[in-house]
Amino acid sequence: MRFALLVAFALAWASPAAAQHAHGAKGPNGGQMEDVAGVHVELLTAGSTVTLNVFDEGSKPVSTTGFSASALVTAGSNRETLTLTPQGQNSLRGEAKSVALKGATISITLKAATGKSGQVRFKQ
Repeated sequence: MRFALLVAFALAWASPAAAQHAHGAKGPNGGQMEDVAGVHVELLTAGSTVTLNVFDEGSKPVSTTGFSASALVTAGSNRETLTLTPQGQNSLRGEAKSVALKGATISITLKAATGKSGQVRFKQ
């Protein structure tokens, strides 16, 4: 009985944290949201443009000054690597030249201004 109560308490306590970091959750602008390199990133695509919006744990915009990122876009046997450069306050942006983004897999490599780096994959 005591063990069951302990497990129930642990699950109840962990649920809000798990919900906050749900993979594939929708971001503030409607894009897919993932955790990478100590920040939350939201992927948006429009036409041939890949935009990555960066937020902290509290969903507040994070300045992308000092950030670097690239995106590997894979659609079937076609592949293209994009350099994402800071645009505006909390965005990184790049343009695909030859690969259609619709239905593509987009792998992001991100290095934060703090030096932390990581990778994340999005399926469009």
